[in-house]
Amino acid sequence: MPIATTVLISFKREQDVTRKPPVIFPCDTPTQAFDLSACRWSTEGYYRVLAPKPSSGWLLPFTLTGNMLRIYLPNTMLYATVSSLLVVLLAGMSGYAFSRYRFWGHGALMTGILAITGVPLLTNLLALYQMSVTLRKASLPFYDDRIFIILVYMGFYLPLSVWIAKGFFDAIPRELEEAALIDGCSPLGALMRITMPLATPGMMAVFLLTFVSVWNEFIAGYLLVAKNEHKPAMFGLYDFLGQNIINLQVIAAACILIALPMVILFLFTRKSFFRAMVEGAVKG
Repeated sequence: MPIATTVLISFKREQDVTRKPPVIFPCDTPTQAFDLSACRWSTEGYYRVLAPKPSSGWLLPFTLTGNMLRIYLPNTMLYATVSSLLVVLLAGMSGYAFSRYRFWGHGALMTGILAITGVPLLTNLLALYQMSVTLRKASLPFYDDRIFIILVYMGFYLPLSVWIAKGFFDAIPRELEEAALIDGCSPLGALMRITMPLATPGMMAVFLLTFVSVWNEFIAGYLLVAKNEHKPAMFGLYDFLGQNIINLQVIAAACILIALPMVILFLFTRKSFFRAMVEGAVKG
């Protein structure tokens, strides 16, 4: 119901959004409660978010100049993609090591990683903010707020991902790797040719969970990124909320545009994600 309501509001005119008593569908007339031919659907909210301007481009006769599509969504796509790929890489290597090898401090280290997952990001924001200010003042040649926020996201979502990856590697029989070694495959070759393809659903689940978490995160991107041109999409929504507090159709349109990439992503990856969830449930 909230999703359907948001979609309906995004296609209404301002006067239909603020009507009292409210109407679900803007299709009423003075004589009828619902008349399909009298529906007053509008794209005003999307127009104000996207802000199209005429241009002489070879592909489209207009340019989308709205900050949501021009700045905030590309920033979030960068943060979510890079953070998720790094988390998959490090969680895959760590999960494989914890699954296949026994070393001194193995149990204590796994317990410590699990304990870290219970620490909310909000409790670390003061320290992270102080770190970002110190690094910004240091004028390091390679430092950038975008690099810092990616490292923050990676560090926060990595511990749980290590446990998830370890669970999937535990479900893959060691005998498969041993058979590959007997057939002349190197340990690295057995990992890349045998184990990793079988663990792909689990790595896809790690990627999707991290991607969605970073995409929906607000408070860290709001506090730890100084320049507005580097802020994520959730800050853009907050910015729209301040500018359009009475224009709910604009806010609803911005919400739909932010959520749409996630819907599309899960439509294309749902088979791998559900397969990973089922395998995880069977393993458990």
